[in-house]
Amino acid sequence: MKLWNLLLGSLLVLWLGGNIVGQSRDLVFINLGNELAAQEKYELAIKQYERVSSNNGMAYQRALYNIGVCYYELWRTHDAIVFYRRALEASNSRYPQASYALGIALQDQDDTSAARAAYQQALDASNGKYGPAAYKLGVMAAHEGETERAVALFKQAATQPGPHVAAARNNLGVMFAREGKLVDAEKQFQLALKHANGSFADAEHNLELCRLMRTTAVNQKIAELTLSM
Repeated sequence: MKLWNLLLGSLLVLWLGGNIVGQSRDLVFINLGNELAAQEKYELAIKQYERVSSNNGMAYQRALYNIGVCYYELWRTHDAIVFYRRALEASNSRYPQASYALGIALQDQDDTSAARAAYQQALDASNGKYGPAAYKLGVMAAHEGETERAVALFKQAATQPGPHVAAARNNLGVMFAREGKLVDAEKQFQLALKHANGSFADAEHNLELCRLMRTTAVNQKIAELTLSM
């Protein structure tokens, strides 16, 4: 599954509005959709999400987003993008998860500029606290040679909890190593391994290289450092 493991937790957080009857009815639809999606029955899940009333505020936004996730899992990326954008329109662009998911889908379509804008929107909507978006922007900056910006973004990502933290620490280490700050780099690789409970091939590889770089010709080894995606 492409996004489900990352996004399922947020799918299960139900935002409800409207009157009590509408809330109860739409809660049933969203719960049924979540159960079906967890079983990878995405088309059936979509039918449940489509039953949520457009008058039910945040529940409707959530339903649109969930439909987008389901379409993404069905490899219907264009349809996913349509529904992520509808969720953002319904929320006045104050929906970090939808912005982030939109960025992922746009990157799949090689629309780097639009993806960057979506990730930035996720950061803005969360007051800078949506770590996965900061991480993705950091990866983009690193690949474009913007080391200073990449460092700032990876640091920002690493301060927010989530499964992205280990990769953010690893990439921060790569940035430090490229700047010749090998002691700082080694510390970040160690932190990456700690966050990954000791199992992170990129960080293990980079830590070994970093230690070797401190005793040999640095320039010969920098190119071998692995930036996590």
